[in-house]
Amino acid sequence: MTQHHTTASTSFDPVSGLAAIAFPGAGHIAAGQTMRGLHISAGVLGLFFGGLLIGGIDIVDRRENFWWFVAQGLTGPLAFGIDYVHQNHYKVQVHPNSPIRVTPPPGPGQTVVKAIGKPSELGTLFTAIAGMVNLIVIIDAAFPTRRRGSNA
Repeated sequence: MTQHHTTASTSFDPVSGLAAIAFPGAGHIAAGQTMRGLHISAGVLGLFFGGLLIGGIDIVDRRENFWWFVAQGLTGPLAFGIDYVHQNHYKVQVHPNSPIRVTPPPGPGQTVVKAIGKPSELGTLFTAIAGMVNLIVIIDAAFPTRRRGSNA
């Protein structure tokens, strides 16, 4: 009587790990799992951009929402680029002697007007979940588990 056992071996794949950090799904594509990588990319980016569409660009803010940005930053350079654009081009400032206008980052005596409410909260949550899911994807790409059958 023969039994089939499945044993798992794990190895480290630095190229796939670095590709997964650079862009969601790219690690699996680099490892030769193209369809899986495309599905991962669609899922993570769908969550991330869905959160941006719900909450607006100001939900990705490393200065005001640092701990949320830590989770969002796990999405990769995309989150850092969106934060850069937000900080340098779309930050809304209230000046003491003038109406609200779009200006560069705050200087002395300026305060920031931020979106509030459920859309902002949901957008922040969606983008943070996208980053945390991508962390799992990065680990899966960097440490792939290969299963092989053996006869006992």
